[in-house]
Amino acid sequence: MTDNANNNNEEQQKAQAGAQAHAHASQQAFELLRLYLKNSSLETPDVPAVFQTPWKPELKVEFGHSLTLVTKAPEEAEVKIDLYEAVLRVTVTCKIGDKTAYICEINQAGLFGLRNIDKPGELEVLEQAVAPNILFPYAREAVSSFVNRGSFPALNLAPVDFALHYRVRKAREQQAARQAAAAAAAKDEQPVA
Repeated sequence: MTDNANNNNEEQQKAQAGAQAHAHASQQAFELLRLYLKNSSLETPDVPAVFQTPWKPELKVEFGHSLTLVTKAPEEAEVKIDLYEAVLRVTVTCKIGDKTAYICEINQAGLFGLRNIDKPGELEVLEQAVAPNILFPYAREAVSSFVNRGSFPALNLAPVDFALHYRVRKAREQQAARQAAAAAAAKDEQPVA
């Protein structure tokens, strides 16, 4: 009888482990697998003339981001993990009057493993909010390092909350869509003269 009870316990444990593995496989998750500098440059078109000009810089900082599928998990895979490359582009242009002191461009990239995340809205959040928030500190450090190597005064970019920017932009888009729908409904309700 003890052998029977032990066998039942082992079977129950195996069934629970199988159920947990299946639940784990169906959960959404992403993991940063690798960080790397994809492309970087520092252009100094008006050096050394800018070194002889009083340092009153005008900075312009621009951002761009992309998300590219690298490898799609096979449909028959029990756990579907897709690989995506996220790239955050940071471009800093520094002008002194009409002279360009430097243009620093950093393309900081990361390789992400995504499990069960494949809907367009979910990928958009990853591309425009989550990945840039993860990659920005590394891009920020690279910009600072490049500017320092060009022998310019230190540049420390302010932190950026890409998730907040994403939420604000989406709220504005939804508000604009509601206003357009309301305007269209009001137009349809006007009596024909």
